[in-house]
Amino acid sequence: MSADLSPIDKAKYVAARRAVDFVESGMKLGLGTGSTAAWMVRCLAERVKDEGLKVLGVPTSRRTAELARELGVPITSMDDVKWLDLTIDGADEFDPNLNLIKGGGAALLQEKIVATASDRMIVIADAAKEVAQLGAFPLPVEVIAFGWQTTKALIEETLFSIDVLGRDVSLRMNKSKPVRTDENNFILDLSLKRIGNPRQLALVLNQIPGVVENGLFIDICDIVVIGHGDGRVSVRDINTGKVEDSSVEVAAADNIFADLD
Repeated sequence: MSADLSPIDKAKYVAARRAVDFVESGMKLGLGTGSTAAWMVRCLAERVKDEGLKVLGVPTSRRTAELARELGVPITSMDDVKWLDLTIDGADEFDPNLNLIKGGGAALLQEKIVATASDRMIVIADAAKEVAQLGAFPLPVEVIAFGWQTTKALIEETLFSIDVLGRDVSLRMNKSKPVRTDENNFILDLSLKRIGNPRQLALVLNQIPGVVENGLFIDICDIVVIGHGDGRVSVRDINTGKVEDSSVEVAAADNIFADLD
């Protein structure tokens, strides 16, 4: 890992580095998806390589699985392990109650399945992801491709009875084609600006035909590890109410961190 990281990448790295301190040998782990989670997989691989840490990971996407295999982190499927000790993942937003918006990487369905099937979930994030109220980041909703425009219309109609500030719904695109999830579904992004009642919205969205899952993670996250560009790290535990502050040293170059996107 290069010491010449940008402040945002340094924040992601120190959060990931601190989060893997919670991992103990013999654990079955959920491995998240996204840029911050990629740092976590690399930090985990470093412990596997240097300490002989024995873990078994369940990736939440194909790209996380590929990275874990490349770096020598043993992986398996959710069906094989059925339950996990710990999941470490990123978030697009988190509020004071550690409710989350996730799905910016289009992996929200597998991420929610894995996180829900874990004894604990740790979220790693840079300080910019903390918000007083969810909704500034567009809320991803995974929908089946069949009849997606009808599903979109039903969501738009439903939003008029929900306490939100915006109601724009758009199909996520990759150039000229819709983004496809690992389950071959589409993603609708809801630009809501402010979500007054995340719990109500999560329940209502999942009752709409065609909706597979939404990106609101309510009462799932136990701990958030917040990284800062100067190396400071804050760990908040929602169950105990404790907040611990520390710092992580950003070391010189290491091959295991080379060529990280």
